Amino acid sequence: MSYTKETKSEARALEDFEAVIARAIKKVGARKENELCKYIPMTTGGYMHHFTLKKMKRRDPRELATLIEKFILNPTAPSSISPKQRAPRGSRKKKDFPHLNRTQIEQMIALARNANAREILALLTPKKSLAAIKKELIQSIKQERIDETLWANYTESVPLK
Repeated sequence: MSYTKETKSEARALEDFEAVIARAIKKVGARKENELCKYIPMTTGGYMHHFTLKKMKRRDPRELATLIEKFILNPTAPSSISPKQRAPRGSRKKKDFPHLNRTQIEQMIALARNANAREILALLTPKKSLAAIKKELIQSIKQERIDETLWANYTESVPLK
């Protein structure tokens, strides 16, 4: 008998919970349940994410019902909460290195070549494809010119079998 009483009380609680959600949707004038999120604030700032709403609905419906009553049903005019502030796009870029245009980079590469600074050259020159390196190597051989850095780049680029 206690089992049926428990299932009846759970069913009653579920009906009450659904009624709370229905009243909140009607009060706010929302079309979907997810639109209630914009009226429930979070401690981290901004409003509740719709995934959090779904998770609370499954795991802790009483807590969600309490939040809905507190922030939507009890106030006379529930207020929409502004979204959480996010970092702007590109804000994670390093700001300590100056932005150089193409001609400035080419000038730095020429200076590094004149100074025979191979590490700096390796940092400034973009990685070339194996086909491009082969082509340059064949051209240097045809011109009877030896380029050790080109050969080193070729040996690094060739996959080992």
